[in-house]
Amino acid sequence: MKTVELFEYDRKFLPKTVAGIDEAGRGPLAGPVVAACVIMPLNEIIDGINDSKKLGENKRERLYALITEKAVAYGVGIAEREKIDEINILNATKLAMKSACENMGVMPDIVLVDAVKGLDISCECVPIIKGDATSYNIAAASVIAKVTRDRLMRGYAEMYPEYDFSRNKGYGTANHINALKQFGKCPIHRNTFIKNFIGEQGNE
Repeated sequence: MKTVELFEYDRKFLPKTVAGIDEAGRGPLAGPVVAACVIMPLNEIIDGINDSKKLGENKRERLYALITEKAVAYGVGIAEREKIDEINILNATKLAMKSACENMGVMPDIVLVDAVKGLDISCECVPIIKGDATSYNIAAASVIAKVTRDRLMRGYAEMYPEYDFSRNKGYGTANHINALKQFGKCPIHRNTFIKNFIGEQGNE
């Protein structure tokens, strides 16, 4: 869908205050899951906002700057590797989403969520399948979450250069899996995700 179609979808909920929530990093073998919640003004459109997976890195960075400048409010929530291993990735994602909403400092009337159900948020939540390709606010949140997580992973790449996190962002690419087999895990690897690649070491 085009940005204007996403924008018009969210305008259907006016005059309620509408927020969108999305996450980045549910699937990787390493690093945190990051969620973002954002309330975008629905009287002014930022052209180009879309599902972050459909955008190149440079465009995401440009949109991130515009979104954070123009947003009525936004917040980010992070669930680290330890929490993912402790409570599983779905529950860690829900926790990050709850934190992102609370960190906005403003409670919306309604939150549109990319697919995830059962959030512990004290307002109306509407899960939408493929929400980041349907809702303007969810798409904006997807950009914030993705850019935030990518920046974190580039920082981890400097700490653990052998895993090439700057390129694979913790996902299970061939070079990442080969590095795991060669060097073992590092502190940001998700033990519950990597045990199939390095055996019992993943349960330490």
